[in-house]
Amino acid sequence: MRGCWRLLSLAVLCCAVEGIAHAEPAAPFAPEHTIALKGVTGRIDHMAIDLGRKHLFVAELGNDTLDVIDLTSGAVIRRIEGLKEPQGVGYAPGADILAVANAGDGSVRLFHGADLSPSGKVDLGNDADNVRLDTRTGNLVVGYGNGGLALIDPARAALVARISLPAHPEGFQLDPRSGRAFVNVPDARQIAVVDIDAQRLAGTWRMPVMRDNFPMALDAANSIVAVVFRSPARLVLFDAMAATRSPHSRAVATPMMSSSIRNVSAFTAVAERVASMCGSEMAVTIIL
Repeated sequence: MRGCWRLLSLAVLCCAVEGIAHAEPAAPFAPEHTIALKGVTGRIDHMAIDLGRKHLFVAELGNDTLDVIDLTSGAVIRRIEGLKEPQGVGYAPGADILAVANAGDGSVRLFHGADLSPSGKVDLGNDADNVRLDTRTGNLVVGYGNGGLALIDPARAALVARISLPAHPEGFQLDPRSGRAFVNVPDARQIAVVDIDAQRLAGTWRMPVMRDNFPMALDAANSIVAVVFRSPARLVLFDAMAATRSPHSRAVATPMMSSSIRNVSAFTAVAERVASMCGSEMAVTIIL
């Protein structure tokens, strides 16, 4: 998270995706509050939230720590130390477990949500990274190593399965309806489509022109995968239903007109809004 060092800025999301086609244009994003992360050196990385307790968890990779922020008071109320380059963070509300993925030693360290006491550790080998919650099963999905997704039962602190990928996974999202994961694999210049239930790679979307795909968002209701590429700087929308196609072959710069995707023009407006915040070199590409 380039540029995020010792201050954490929280912003208000000024519009909701659902029903946005009939909404008035949203006001510009505006900072709501700034919280100082005192004593933190180096960069921060991923975040997660416990909505019930209104706790925000911030991985401080360069400091080997994780801060717990009370969003009601806007204060840091706890710091977990002794981590090894923490990157990914996830919270499983069903098990009431916080998971912290560590790049330095490849471990996923688990903590009880109530008091943040240790509840276990799962060793994945190296470079444990992004963490996502499978809301269907309550399992955590963690990207790690030279190419893999790990399924972890947070209640038992147990490794359920490993799924092989062609290279290290970066940002990924889970589709709760289809049981698929869409995974950025920039070193292989592709997006991998993973069948979580079958625990296998189901397909790949090759990216022969665009490179360095790291962030990803999923609009599951409208079957749209949004991916940001760094080279060239571009926000690209993919049809999530086209899991077996090579989406680059039909790249166009106009909204998708497909019966399988609803409210595309509204989503496109949001995408263009996001792109406008990213500088004059940012472009939006729509891919069927």
